Amino acid sequence: MSLESNKIFAAVLSSALLIMVISIVAESVFHVEHKKPAFSIEVASEEAGEEEVVEGPSLAELLQTADPSKGERQFAKCKSCHTVEKGGADGTGPHLYGVIGREIGHVAGFNYSGALAGAGGTWTYEKLDEWLASPKNTFPGTSMAFAGIRKEDQRADLIAYLRTFHDDAPALPEVVAEDAAAEPAAEEAAEAVEGAAEETQE
Repeated sequence: MSLESNKIFAAVLSSALLIMVISIVAESVFHVEHKKPAFSIEVASEEAGEEEVVEGPSLAELLQTADPSKGERQFAKCKSCHTVEKGGADGTGPHLYGVIGREIGHVAGFNYSGALAGAGGTWTYEKLDEWLASPKNTFPGTSMAFAGIRKEDQRADLIAYLRTFHDDAPALPEVVAEDAAAEPAAEEAAEAVEGAAEETQE
């Protein structure tokens, strides 16, 4: 009886050991260890590249097609401080009749801030466009609180409107075509080639 019990016990023990060995082997073969990297490297995506800057039409081009009637609507932002009619009084800001081509900070009797009083120069189309885009960046320290007009075509419309209030407005800036701008360089290159050919013949 005891011998039979020993056989049974030995069989159970052998089975248990066999199962244990099989599980250890299986674990070593099929286990995949997930390791966390010591540090991560961020890779910039191609989509996050620099945005391509596309240049729009120049001020000269915009002024060729600017609409004074639309500019009048833009002037609604200015009329609480400025007048445009000939002989109009100064308000919080100076009158703007004949402003294009006028000396900066030189309306008689108006008390300009130091930023404009000593600025020098004249209100060209380009300077006026710069000012309308951002007064504080054009003349730092100006007392004018106007934030500016962001859209280029709206500024051109407003300048076209102001131009109608003038005894003799300066001519609009000329549009310089790309081909015309390239002509001088092409001529210089042609002259250089001709000069080199002449030297070779000599």
